[in-house]
Amino acid sequence: MPANRPWWRDAVIYQVYIRSFADHNGDGIGDINGIRSRLPHLRTLGVDALWITPWYPSPQVDGGYDISDHRGTDPLLGTLEDAEALLREAHELDLRVIVDLVPNHTSSAHPWFQAALAAGPGSPQRQRYHFRPGRDGGPPNDWRSVFGGPAWTEVDQDEWYLHLFAPEQPDLNWANPEVRAEYLDILRFWLDRGVDGFRIDVAHALVKHPDLPDLGADHEDLVEPPDRPDHPHWDRPEVHEVYRDWRKLINSYPGERVFVAEAWVAKPDRLACYVRPDELHTAFNFDFLRCSWDAKALRSVIEHTTEALRAVGAPATWVLSNHDVPRHLTRFGRAGKTRLDGPKHDPHEPVDLELGERRARAAALLMFALPGNAYVYQGEELGLWEVEDLPEELLQDPTWHRSGHTARGRDGCRVPLPWSGTAEPFGFGPSGAKPWLPQPARWRDRTVAAQTGDERSMLELYRHALALRAELPALGDGELSWVDSPEGTLVFDREPGFRCAVNLGADPLPLPADQEVAAASAPLVNGELPPEAAAWLVRPGVAASGTRNR
Repeated sequence: MPANRPWWRDAVIYQVYIRSFADHNGDGIGDINGIRSRLPHLRTLGVDALWITPWYPSPQVDGGYDISDHRGTDPLLGTLEDAEALLREAHELDLRVIVDLVPNHTSSAHPWFQAALAAGPGSPQRQRYHFRPGRDGGPPNDWRSVFGGPAWTEVDQDEWYLHLFAPEQPDLNWANPEVRAEYLDILRFWLDRGVDGFRIDVAHALVKHPDLPDLGADHEDLVEPPDRPDHPHWDRPEVHEVYRDWRKLINSYPGERVFVAEAWVAKPDRLACYVRPDELHTAFNFDFLRCSWDAKALRSVIEHTTEALRAVGAPATWVLSNHDVPRHLTRFGRAGKTRLDGPKHDPHEPVDLELGERRARAAALLMFALPGNAYVYQGEELGLWEVEDLPEELLQDPTWHRSGHTARGRDGCRVPLPWSGTAEPFGFGPSGAKPWLPQPARWRDRTVAAQTGDERSMLELYRHALALRAELPALGDGELSWVDSPEGTLVFDREPGFRCAVNLGADPLPLPADQEVAAASAPLVNGELPPEAAAWLVRPGVAASGTRNR
């Protein structure tokens, strides 16, 4: 990697869902000191940074995404001093730290919202949110919550407030100067303490049309990003003014600080608008996450993504799973070439976990070979699957409650990690501490301890691939060139001297005899790559560049 290229263009970043990563104090919930205790795992894994989901004070209605104070830490998770110690210790291990920022809404317990309720209709305090009189005895318009049900809750006689998510998450009014000033100050608070960047939650939804018009016949359930330029609360052009201000601020700090956007938009060219040179640095590529396990579909996503982002000079940001969608090993284990939209999958459809694991191993090598940066969701390096049989009485996701118990929500991808041992809590917390969600007994074979040293394991595949990615000069940011290959396969080259081959077809794929296999997701058979597998090839004499500067 060129010495003057920013670290985030090549980085592999590990997502820590804090409640489920590691429990230090034994209360069954992951915490900041639990993360500190497991930083060596991330260093050994070979990632460059970690993104931590919200650690702020919160009533925990939505796993911490209902924030009552953006300048502190929740006592359930640790102290501000613990967070500052984590930053120091991560930096000592050459790991950067990205924290979550939630600017679309606050908690209903936030002092601002409590003041708005007390002040009454028409008050300046209510101008920080979206309060409106009702219409014909009902809500002000026909908008729906992402979690199900109306996006409005009545608080006074015929006075309602907007919440695109849970009622406990009232949406902020980004036309209000106080709101904009507040979040600039929040950014400064954490930048001054040494965080290396921010993941922006719901980056596409901050700004609403000032008239809050009906969606009408085009009334979405918000599973699919809406493809319309005039949408009243999704991907509006005014949101880019906010990010230009943020970019100016973060550029004033040393150390190549970074933003990554969670922007669910309809097309790659819309995503590119968020990562123009004067706005955010990176944005998750959800088209890749949602794509079917199909060579043509994957190539189309890769081509359209890289083309759109190249036009604005931004790197692609690849991701296979996160805390909001079913784990990709399970998705890949479902038959057919259907799109892998977590919310659209039938949880009762049979899952072939062996097939899912073969595909997940291949997908990891594909993702790490693509130009740009990549995110790893905690547990995917262990080959964890979605836990779809959690007892209903333990489900905590607001989607479960808001849907009238018809959609189980996201708890199945948030089950606490298994670290060691043969029984629950599998090293997640002290012996005898009951995790906040139960872990499958079969995860005894998926612990970090069980997989370490086993060359056939998912963990060792990830460690090997990430070590190569850091060493081979062809990998990281840059370009790729496609190689003609049989139907159902993907083959591309990256210079100098690297080739990635992925076989999504039914027949073995012959590999060139003049190249050496540097990594493979499955054993080759007579020099051929079997179906549902991927391989990295290098030309003889291509030397590693040495570990990339982090």
